[in-house]
Amino acid sequence: MSSIPTISVQQLADRRQRFPVELIDVRTPAEFREVHLEIARNVPLDSLDPEAVMRERSTQGEPLYVICRTGSRGAAACQKFLAAGYTDVVNVEGGTQAWLEAGSPVIRGKKAISLERQVRIAAGSLVLLGAVLGYFWNINFIGLSAFVGAGLMFAGITDTCGMAMVLARMPWNQVSNSAACCTH
Repeated sequence: MSSIPTISVQQLADRRQRFPVELIDVRTPAEFREVHLEIARNVPLDSLDPEAVMRERSTQGEPLYVICRTGSRGAAACQKFLAAGYTDVVNVEGGTQAWLEAGSPVIRGKKAISLERQVRIAAGSLVLLGAVLGYFWNINFIGLSAFVGAGLMFAGITDTCGMAMVLARMPWNQVSNSAACCTH
């Protein structure tokens, strides 16, 4: 696994003042609609095509910066670019959350439940459902709780969450073109 170059939000803000910066945001469309950097273009991680992104670039020869909520999905996106042979990609440390904490300007739109919260709600609901059904209906339903627990352990170890990938594709996490505009 290749080392992924990173940049702090302060370094990105400074660089943006001096040079053209191309930034892709790999969060879901709903997360992007809620809050994003004004220079960011949304390219969700689950549909990221490194070749297509590189073909559409406006600043050839400059690094491509990648951002997500906290940096994990940005690192995964950078890894996809590296695997496709593109080395001039840089992950933004701390992601949009760090950008907000630094007090930097953003575009705000319609509020959404973050993907991380959706995973916690779904996982918690499934664990509770498995425990309740196992206690009141059939002991075998406890396997549902065990399955979700194993999935959470796998997600923690690998930093890859299958439930998040499924939830990211749900209709409520998609944005229609008419709903894509945001307010400042």
